[in-house]
Amino acid sequence: MSKQEQNLSDIRNDYKLKILSESDLKENPIDQFQEWLDLAVKSNLYEPTAMTLSTCDSQCRPSSRIVLLKGLDDGLVFFTNYDSKKGLSVAENPFAAALFFWPELERQVRIEGKVVKVSTEESDKYFYSRPKASQIGAIISPQSKIISSRDDLDLMFEKALVDHENKEVTRPDNWGGYRIIPEYFEFWQGRSGRLHDRLFYQRENNGWTKGRLAP
Repeated sequence: MSKQEQNLSDIRNDYKLKILSESDLKENPIDQFQEWLDLAVKSNLYEPTAMTLSTCDSQCRPSSRIVLLKGLDDGLVFFTNYDSKKGLSVAENPFAAALFFWPELERQVRIEGKVVKVSTEESDKYFYSRPKASQIGAIISPQSKIISSRDDLDLMFEKALVDHENKEVTRPDNWGGYRIIPEYFEFWQGRSGRLHDRLFYQRENNGWTKGRLAP
């Protein structure tokens, strides 16, 4: 074993902040998630709405990246370029998994479900709420495609800024929102000795069943 491998294997933390019991859970997992998310936001964590989004294409090849949660209702809403790698994967296989990890709270939440596009009105509302620079970025970036250089990207951005100096940026048709409609939630609370609490909700017909998983 190399020195580096030895050092990596020595890295460990024990978790002692809280416990998670069945009596703590709300009836609806969206309400439970909202409670944990509110605490993460109030705790001033860095990017508390950041989630790892995992998708698979038609050949079941997985791909993961960080996106930001921008809405929570009956599902979890995020926005992106529909022609990006994740957009193309969702078009081929409309299911995804999301992971929130809040290490300062010793918590994580896993979510799995079907992905659907949000309405045009919802995409418009969010797009036009963004800073103009972010709007420009959305119209000039061929997201996930190979580009010749950073300089060319910067030139396109500067040109678009000038072109839109006195006019509104129009949301491109290939940019908008998705909603993950959850079918599964797992709430994880770190515990001492790696005996973590893992409580889950599974959608069954029009309701949810709950249970505990071994750590």
